[in-house]
Amino acid sequence: MKPAFFTLVALSLFAVTTVAQAADTVRLGNLKFAHYGAVSYMKEICSKYNLKVEERVFPKGIDIIPAIIAGEVDIAASAADAAIAGRASGAPVYVVAGFAKGGARIVAGVQSGIKSLQDLKGKKVGVARGGAQELLLLAELEKVGLTWSDTQGKDVQLVYLAFADLNQAMAANQIDAMCQSEPQASQAINKKFGVEIMKPYDTPLGEPVRALVMTEKMYLEKRDVAERVMMCFVEATSMFRKDSAVAEKYVRETMFKGQISSEDFRDAMDNAEYTYDISQEHIDITTALMQKYGVGRMAKPPKAADWVKLDLLQNAKTALNVK
Repeated sequence: MKPAFFTLVALSLFAVTTVAQAADTVRLGNLKFAHYGAVSYMKEICSKYNLKVEERVFPKGIDIIPAIIAGEVDIAASAADAAIAGRASGAPVYVVAGFAKGGARIVAGVQSGIKSLQDLKGKKVGVARGGAQELLLLAELEKVGLTWSDTQGKDVQLVYLAFADLNQAMAANQIDAMCQSEPQASQAINKKFGVEIMKPYDTPLGEPVRALVMTEKMYLEKRDVAERVMMCFVEATSMFRKDSAVAEKYVRETMFKGQISSEDFRDAMDNAEYTYDISQEHIDITTALMQKYGVGRMAKPPKAADWVKLDLLQNAKTALNVK
């Protein structure tokens, strides 16, 4: 009886220890872009922080919002526009970091004859609805005095398509130009069916900063998990910033399964940057432009001071000696 008893006690202690050390599961919503790579890489190093990151890739940022509201996503990588629209519609999220800057180009079809923004008059321009690219495009069109609509009758006819469909539409001459993300914009240029018109960063928005958002529940009620998530994010981003070879290998082989070339990746990241930082000012400027152009159709635009919470980020950067 004694051996059996001690065996039972040992198994019970093992079970308790295992439960105590079980990794906390964090559900990540992400997008398939080159500059979203460091966020995706979190799942490769998360065990170091006793986390299990489960990644779910969405077609575009605004598609993540219903999943957050439904309680299916804990953290998400998103364009600031999508995060703002989500917050305005009641999604219980905080912006807790930035993770990428830039990452957009206005590209014209090689047969379109378009050489400048002014040449977009009378043309069809493709863009994904509700992302940074839409806001950048509208700001640039306003700057050169062009009007727009998704129907005929304005200077520019907008054609709303998913990111994955824009390149195909341009290659088939179904649109004359597009405001596209990376690496798809670089692919269009490298495959010789697109030519760069500009990088659309000369408006009040500047270079768009993508936002890492976290649910209020995790931030407020699971503070220990939230702190470890941020440490994991900062370490992954630091690694990608310091070692471009690691970043390229992961993005090309793991995220894109060999579908983009080394040239595509490098050209894409020449037009983007992995980062940690975002400011309340940038979120407020983005919100104001969204309201101005009717992007997101917000009844009550959120104020950045109410939902941009950067204390976790600063603590993690300090702990990891990252500037």
